[in-house]
Amino acid sequence: MIESIFNFLSELLYQNLWLALISSFSWGVLSILLSPCHLTSIPLIIGYLSSQEGLTVKKSFKLSLVFAIGILITIALIGGITLAMGRLMGDVGSIGNYLVAAIFFLVGLYLLDVITLPWDGAKINNTEKKGYVSAFVLGLIFGIGLGPCTFAFMAPVLGIVFQVATTDYLYASGLLVSFSLGHVIPIVVAGSMMNLVQKYLNWTETSKTTKIVKKICGILVILGGVYLIYTTF
Repeated sequence: MIESIFNFLSELLYQNLWLALISSFSWGVLSILLSPCHLTSIPLIIGYLSSQEGLTVKKSFKLSLVFAIGILITIALIGGITLAMGRLMGDVGSIGNYLVAAIFFLVGLYLLDVITLPWDGAKINNTEKKGYVSAFVLGLIFGIGLGPCTFAFMAPVLGIVFQVATTDYLYASGLLVSFSLGHVIPIVVAGSMMNLVQKYLNWTETSKTTKIVKKICGILVILGGVYLIYTTF
């Protein structure tokens, strides 16, 4: 079933512009929903948002978007660096994977309130601004671990991009933007839904249930690190 979907989306990439953009967008969405590595970004942003004060739908949306943009920036940098080094795009090697798993563990322990991370002590007077900086930095750090998974789903799109980049720059850019949007939207939607759930169940950032949700999210992120180590063997 999944293989059939992949084949169908790959074929769409070679059709007209709009079908290719839809296909690229779909690959971006699937890169989140079908990848164990990327799925950990959902509990991560939910766990992070559960610790924020004065959460509204608008603020949840903005924080989730900033977090997702941080991930995209890191993935783009890793892709460019690894390609320049003559490696498969996003391939940080086995040592890199272990370092990334360590990052997952640190972030998981952070959500479990076992440790604090640098931004907790950042000297930013504006609490709201500090929240955005933290979300952005968290996305940058987390994005390190998502390179190999991302480019595995992005490969069909990149195949077209490399073919047309020199002759149709706008077309190539459109495919990359569509993939990025598909990659970002599930994260933003999940983060925005956190506020609606809190509002519906009358949770607050200090409620016991919210703290439990945050800890569960921390455990899921740690399990993502375990999975990364397991697949590296």
